Amino acid sequence: MYDVEAIYEAKTVAEAIKLRQEHPKAVIIAGGSDVLIKIREGKLAGCELISIYGVDEIRGVKLEDDGTLRIGSLTSFSHITKNELIQKYINVLGEAVDKVGGPQIRAIGTIGGNTCNGVTSADSASTLMAWDAIIELTGPEGVRRVPIEKFYLGAGKVDIHEGEIQTGVLIPKTSYENCKGHYIKYGMRNAMEIATTGCSVNVRLSPDKKTVERLRIGYGVAAPVPIRAHKAEEKFNGAPVSMQTAEGISKAVLEDVNPRDSWRASKDMRLHLCSEMAKRAFIEAVRLCGGEI
Repeated sequence: MYDVEAIYEAKTVAEAIKLRQEHPKAVIIAGGSDVLIKIREGKLAGCELISIYGVDEIRGVKLEDDGTLRIGSLTSFSHITKNELIQKYINVLGEAVDKVGGPQIRAIGTIGGNTCNGVTSADSASTLMAWDAIIELTGPEGVRRVPIEKFYLGAGKVDIHEGEIQTGVLIPKTSYENCKGHYIKYGMRNAMEIATTGCSVNVRLSPDKKTVERLRIGYGVAAPVPIRAHKAEEKFNGAPVSMQTAEGISKAVLEDVNPRDSWRASKDMRLHLCSEMAKRAFIEAVRLCGGEI
């Protein structure tokens, strides 16, 4: 049994916002793959819930007129993986969310829930970081868009104002055009596992495939929140496509990351993973982009 005081159901974004204002302490529930566990554990016992699962207007993937890839916050992981637009423009995101839990969790879990949790281990987070995602929030004062790096405020904390709900995850055309990427998740098991560390790398190469025109590196569980390896990116934007560059990236990322010790892995192990994963993900991203190392 679940100890819930009350549950309110919204069918539109406007209804969800109204319910948020009327019940400011209520917890938003979409797929419920995280919220229901917390209720059963007693962490949210006796809470009120606002279900937004029926708000179909924020479900699905589409391409906007300016080329922005819009992923509705209620889009499930399994739908993201199978979506033709995702496969065409940012297939690495489909591959990343396909590593979440098992088939049942991927069928019910949503991209909005995965980001709003604010956890650094979220499998979508490092890839969204590496692709300059923008989080769209809708509330009483209208629509607000926040770069994903500013959306994460601290461990388990995100920038959602009173009365707001997350309505979309946006990938600008400038972020995905002519780019390819690769995500690596390290865990003790191949399924039903929280990431020990995750690394997502994407590149845009020059027309002759000899130069890294743009490099993006995102990490999960390498800091209290998902992060970008900005120092490494800046150092190797414009670098030649070579094993020397790959090795250089693997060393440079250590200036950006700050992992912790935990029962899953020591800090030293995570530093080693951050280094090796960046190199391997870069090499694969280059290959996917048509380059050779």
